[in-house]
Amino acid sequence: MTLKVVRILGYAGLLPFIGLALVIQLGSTPNNFLAAESLAGYGAVIVAFLGAIHWGANLRLMGSVIPVTNSTVPTAERWSERNVWIWGIIPALTAWLALHLYIPVALLILAALLLIQLVIDKTTYPHYFNNATACQAFLKMRTHLTFVAMACLAWGANAILFA
Repeated sequence: MTLKVVRILGYAGLLPFIGLALVIQLGSTPNNFLAAESLAGYGAVIVAFLGAIHWGANLRLMGSVIPVTNSTVPTAERWSERNVWIWGIIPALTAWLALHLYIPVALLILAALLLIQLVIDKTTYPHYFNNATACQAFLKMRTHLTFVAMACLAWGANAILFA
């Protein structure tokens, strides 16, 4: 898949965030409340998806050997030390719990989870890429996507709390 297709798909994933935040702000009752629930659900799906990327990358790397400073270290051992398996499931569990809270609080928790994931992913994703330039390009896009998604989640929470 080309980088262009990846970009198109990535940015297309923002459409529900933007559209639902607009409906929350501009829609009439009950449409704005339905949009808020849908935004929380979509945010939770994206948070879970981002956590699952670690499992996918680990499963692909498991059993392979990579060179590390004049020695070879099995990739699976390196990642188990970093607890990436545990981290991969925490976002999904936390997002699921957030869905049981007051929707504006859930939206803010999901926005915070996206930020936490971005910080962690900036240190772990370089281990998943063979090409540093591709990794930097992906992380740049991922940063843009994360901040727009966070802004939409916060916007939705704000529209509900201060309407």
